[in-house]
Amino acid sequence: DTLCRNTDEPTSVTAVSLQSPDAEEEIETLVEKADDVKARVLLEKLAEDESKMKAQKDMTAICKKQEQCQQDFRKTMEAIKHEIVGLETGNQVLMEKLKRYQDELESKGAESAHLKKKFKIDAQILDTEVNFTGPEKDENEDSGLQIKGVFTISQRPVVLLQGGQALITFEEEKVASQILRMAKCSVTCEKNTLDVKPKRLTLDPSAKFEVHLSVSKKDLKFFHLPPSMPEERMRDRVEISFSRPSRGGGEVEKVDYDKKTGTGQITFLHTGVAENLAVRGKYLVDLDSEVNVKVGPVYSYQLQKFQTFCGAPKRTILLDDIEDMGDEEDLQDHLEIHFQKPSNYGGEIESIKYISTGRRLQAFFCEDTAEMEA
Repeated sequence: DTLCRNTDEPTSVTAVSLQSPDAEEEIETLVEKADDVKARVLLEKLAEDESKMKAQKDMTAICKKQEQCQQDFRKTMEAIKHEIVGLETGNQVLMEKLKRYQDELESKGAESAHLKKKFKIDAQILDTEVNFTGPEKDENEDSGLQIKGVFTISQRPVVLLQGGQALITFEEEKVASQILRMAKCSVTCEKNTLDVKPKRLTLDPSAKFEVHLSVSKKDLKFFHLPPSMPEERMRDRVEISFSRPSRGGGEVEKVDYDKKTGTGQITFLHTGVAENLAVRGKYLVDLDSEVNVKVGPVYSYQLQKFQTFCGAPKRTILLDDIEDMGDEEDLQDHLEIHFQKPSNYGGEIESIKYISTGRRLQAFFCEDTAEMEA
């Protein structure tokens, strides 16, 4: 462009555009490319906007779903908490019932133990010498086939005497009654005075019964015979073995044998054989080899005239809370002297036993001969 200005006259500006054809084509090409880029950018922007809107919708849906899940979770947690509270309450109720039932069971157990102790006798019978006076005659049964005996078992009542206690048995009941009326007795022991408390004794239940025993003279039991052959053949072997007089046997009338338990019973034809073999306790039986089996008598027994006794002794009292003041025998002598004096409401003493602190002693009682004769 060229601008011409005349300073003497008014001027005007005229713009002249000079442009080549190649430049116009290049400009048109650039404009088209720019339009294409613009269109492409607009399309991409529209696509991005659509993606953004879709992502926003998805995000909104996810947020709503998350919120719904949180609400469901809160409801579930509340339901679980409510259920846990209900279970804890139910568990507490069950624990209270269990505690109550355990207390009742313990109470019933104590009551049952007391009743068992009161009405059931469980005592160890010591070895005792028995005097045989003669067989009882029974006209209804054949006494020649059985050995019969009647044994009277009498349990002696027992009291556990603790340390610092004494038992005194007077010859008269009225003396014991007089002492029991007193709350305490003051016993002079050298230079000191000893206060003791008289108490009535209550004995545990005891029992007395008869055992009627019958032992067969012809039958014999055997034990631990192994089944090494068929059962019928085992019976034959047993019969042959017990029939040998050289081994102390005799003629066999019958054989019973149980293969499962290995036990059986021999019935001899004559008496005396079973008695002699029962005393031995063993016998050789011929099987595939000689077997030493255990033998024993065949007997039966019955308990008859079972009686229980309980109560308190009338002539025996317990002295409690005795303080140790010297030698045990000396203190027992002082107690005996005190309770023998009529001035102390005492009387003749049949027996006395005192034990010092730290010791224990079992005192056994026997039946009063005078009361038995009466």
